[in-house]
Amino acid sequence: MVLRMTRMFGLLFCARLAGAATAYGAEAPCAPVEIATSPTPAASRVKNYAPVLESCASESGSTRLAIRRMSVDGTLLILTVDPQSLQTSLERAACWRCEATSDAAQAETRYLQALHPPQDPTRPPALVNAGLIHGAGGGGAFVTGDLCPSRKSLDRAFFEKLAALGKHTPVMLAVSGGWIARHGADFAWLREKARGGALDIAWANHSYSHPYVRRLPDGRNYFLRPGVDVDREIFETEKLMIAQGETPSVFFRFPGLVADAALLENVRSRHLIALGADSWLALGLRPRPGSIVLVHPNGNEPIGIKLFLRLMQTGVMPLPLRPINEAP
Repeated sequence: MVLRMTRMFGLLFCARLAGAATAYGAEAPCAPVEIATSPTPAASRVKNYAPVLESCASESGSTRLAIRRMSVDGTLLILTVDPQSLQTSLERAACWRCEATSDAAQAETRYLQALHPPQDPTRPPALVNAGLIHGAGGGGAFVTGDLCPSRKSLDRAFFEKLAALGKHTPVMLAVSGGWIARHGADFAWLREKARGGALDIAWANHSYSHPYVRRLPDGRNYFLRPGVDVDREIFETEKLMIAQGETPSVFFRFPGLVADAALLENVRSRHLIALGADSWLALGLRPRPGSIVLVHPNGNEPIGIKLFLRLMQTGVMPLPLRPINEAP
């Protein structure tokens, strides 16, 4: 009786809060949540943000892992991950029964195996291309674009060319909080491209400030600079994405792709999969089947965009272009 009353209260609680965080279907109060955009600062909307690892089940029998808890516009939400597909979604906490779990308890899931891959003896312990650099399956390519803080405009023509390849063309965008804060109109434009079905965008975390000092060696630069608050860089970007109506993926790309083993483990402890690239086009790294391709469509690296378009036109780019969730 107590359990039944608790479940009924949870569903009523969801229904009462339907106006606070807009659901995809008003007739389904426990559907995944879509956050309405607002000029209100993210810090005033997204509160009590905390990393967790919980095993969750819904009334319908669906199972997920929760990796973040928060309150958005007064609604208690969880950021969940499908442990097999790696797809993330924002859900109303009241619609799920969750209990604490651990990496060890989830070790057999694809998600945890992607988080903790076998060590590669051919790679040095000090990483200059931190994280996963080549995708599974051997075919096609994974197109990724970094949106580091920039004063230049988004290269919209690049995305139009991607969209011309067909509906729902997949692309992963590693976005910095600093870029979103400066390029609200460009971010909204990208969101419309995704909502209209032209692109299938996975939003990865690229830190908030993207720390970098020109001419400083890599070993003392980027996230390896003294005083960098890794949690703040990660969580402030996630909160800003959520307040702007998007759902963070489980992927993280280090600024400059530079990290050491301790930083890599830090990011993994926040349940993010670090992503490098074996084909940074502007550096002359030619793609091969399964390559994770890196370009910068933030206006800072036009040579990489030109090379990408040339590789597509000449048939050298491995096809099909694949969603990043298939890479680990």
